[in-house]
Amino acid sequence: MERREFLKKSLALGIGAGALFLPRGLARAADLPDLVALKGPSPAAMFDRGMKALGGMERFVRPGQTVALKPNISWDVDAQGAANTQPELVARIVEHCLAAGAKRVYVFDHSIEYWESSLDASGIGAAIKASGGLYAPADEAGYYQRVDIKGSTLGAAQVHETLMESDVFIDAPVLKHHGGAGVSIAMKNLMGCVWDRRAYHARGLQACVADFLRVRRPDLCVVDAYRVITRHGPRGGSPNDVAEMRAQIISPDIVAADTAATKMLGRDPAGVEHITLAAKAGFGEMDLAKLKIERIVL
Repeated sequence: MERREFLKKSLALGIGAGALFLPRGLARAADLPDLVALKGPSPAAMFDRGMKALGGMERFVRPGQTVALKPNISWDVDAQGAANTQPELVARIVEHCLAAGAKRVYVFDHSIEYWESSLDASGIGAAIKASGGLYAPADEAGYYQRVDIKGSTLGAAQVHETLMESDVFIDAPVLKHHGGAGVSIAMKNLMGCVWDRRAYHARGLQACVADFLRVRRPDLCVVDAYRVITRHGPRGGSPNDVAEMRAQIISPDIVAADTAATKMLGRDPAGVEHITLAAKAGFGEMDLAKLKIERIVL
């Protein structure tokens, strides 16, 4: 049976996505860090060095697999505005996946502003094409599949088929302030995987963001903190809202990645509800003292 057909039949029978994609767990690879925090001259250079420290992309992507890459492409803003993931980083992630033997790398996001202008203005559309990736459209309901989540707040959602049907999932958010959630990082970035964003706000934004991890946790999180919106997020309003941090966080643990990145914004992660809810649910480690962290300055 084809993978797509298997998924559709399983979902029709009411089998939750959590049963289809059992978490790989957070078992530590011997002698490798749980999280890498970098400072450097460019997003690509930091990613190259960070992946080397984590054992290479081959640790996450096997030959012949398909990869779903979810950056932030929500806004009709250029790279200087910091509302979207840096295009240079998106391209480098695609290149690493293909070098590891990936069959295809699909890049997608349910943009908030018009998707074509967001792809163009952000520079991510050109970056996908130049690096050999494929853009997966996300602007129509037909690209989404209903998934029963059975979370504390989020009972079900229409989830993008690229996430449901790919072998490997990489979450590549940009770090920024968010007026509703406090911060927008790896967990919040996953709102771009669903069709109806308004349902999150109606039911309870923070709890829904945490509940979505029951669908599927990323195999790898790459937090872009090269340019960061420190206020008036998630879109920003002026150059005064943007700080150039020239940093990056990479980890297979989404809770740890969000915890570390929140501290970079000068906020206490314990005050960000969706992070604490995810940690309590066992989706990752919030106590960074328990993790092996490698700090690298290029």
